[in-house]
Amino acid sequence: MNKKITCAIVGGTGYTAGELLRILLYHPFVEVTAVESAFQPGDRVDSVHRDLIGETELCFCKDIPQTDVLFLCMGHGLSVDFIEKNNINSNTKVIDLGNDFRLQPILGEREFIYGLPELNRYKISYAQNIANPGCFATAIQLALLPLVHHQLLQHEVHIHAITGSTGAGRSLSETSHFSYRNNNISIYKPFTHQHLDEIILSLSCSGQKPIPPLNLIPVRGDFTRGIFATLYTRCSWSKEEANTFYTDYYQSHPFTFIANHELNLKEVINTNKCFIHIEKHNDYLLITSILDNLLKGASGQAVQNMNLMFGFDETTGLHLKPISF
Repeated sequence: MNKKITCAIVGGTGYTAGELLRILLYHPFVEVTAVESAFQPGDRVDSVHRDLIGETELCFCKDIPQTDVLFLCMGHGLSVDFIEKNNINSNTKVIDLGNDFRLQPILGEREFIYGLPELNRYKISYAQNIANPGCFATAIQLALLPLVHHQLLQHEVHIHAITGSTGAGRSLSETSHFSYRNNNISIYKPFTHQHLDEIILSLSCSGQKPIPPLNLIPVRGDFTRGIFATLYTRCSWSKEEANTFYTDYYQSHPFTFIANHELNLKEVINTNKCFIHIEKHNDYLLITSILDNLLKGASGQAVQNMNLMFGFDETTGLHLKPISF
């Protein structure tokens, strides 16, 4: 039996921290020893994450003890400051769920590996630090990786991707407020979303250069969680060839599946899975990619990376049931 590793979570009151706790409290090889909150030290964790009542006696703390792995669940731009101000043991593995190290992976002696297992599984297994991918970035890259692998992403890609309100984080804003979001959809950051640079950089590192234009239209959905992305681009493959190449590419990856049916978002909610569906319309390859933005798009993928880093089975703790209806 594997010896248990210790872990701590920084930024413990947010959505991604809550999802991490739901997974890690039941992970057979992990002991959660600390959950940090700068604003609620001393309060019980289950006073914020109330679905954990009866599951943990942990209280939020202000100071983090030394642990085997540290998850950073703070707002974007705060991880660099936290690492610079805190004496983190050089042997502690760090997994950042923010965007601080996705484009700039070096901080002092720490080098962060981009944590998309379907692209960097080998590097992740030897990594000391991980930059966890963004949720849109994960859904879009998983839709395109087989094309890039075969050097067939030659034409611009048009992307329409709708996301749940949890993607905006727990802090309230006008566009995440119930009165705005309910029975409403809206676009934001068309063609300029911050995940585009991350996508282009990692796809370029996978072997194909240059990457053609990616035209992303992000949409705020009137639901809480999940990403439903549709992409189309010109491609010489037939539908049958595309299905074969996609299935072959993801055959050894336990969380990405090629589905023969048209997809609906509830099939993946509350799981660490990504489902992909392919159609061919004249010269265009139409790719649908769906995942849970808080799991495969954030906390589930972070645990998947942790499993690889410590030599556990990649799927440990991540056999999660979808809500279905």
